[in-house]
Amino acid sequence: MNQTVRKTLEQVVEESGHYPIEAFEFVRLGLNSTVQRIHGDATGKPEEHLHVSGQQLCQGLRQFAIGRYGLLAKVVLNHWNIHKTGDFGRIVFTMIEGKLMQKTEEDDLRDFENVFDFRKAFEPPERPKAKPACVFKL
Repeated sequence: MNQTVRKTLEQVVEESGHYPIEAFEFVRLGLNSTVQRIHGDATGKPEEHLHVSGQQLCQGLRQFAIGRYGLLAKVVLNHWNIHKTGDFGRIVFTMIEGKLMQKTEEDDLRDFENVFDFRKAFEPPERPKAKPACVFKL
């Protein structure tokens, strides 16, 4: 097959075989959210001015997952075989190979490795310690 042909998301997912289509859609939507958060409105801006690094994307995907799935974010990602930040990178580079995303010469799969500890990154914040107070009396 000609390497300049853009594949459909379904073809990319089928060839990948490791992550479901929901994982790819999540990364695509999370990338859009991250680009908007970092660069603002993308309307009329050239693509090269909207680049985000692998580390920025991992942090953005973390925020996107928490915003979308709350306390279940890690459970949802794990259900899609995403267990570490390197999985985000593999999904991104699979889409790059399918011509669904672009990269710069500096972008590398290693940029996604060990960006944060998945187990700790999705733990709920610790509740403040307080003495139990009597709210009402019988």
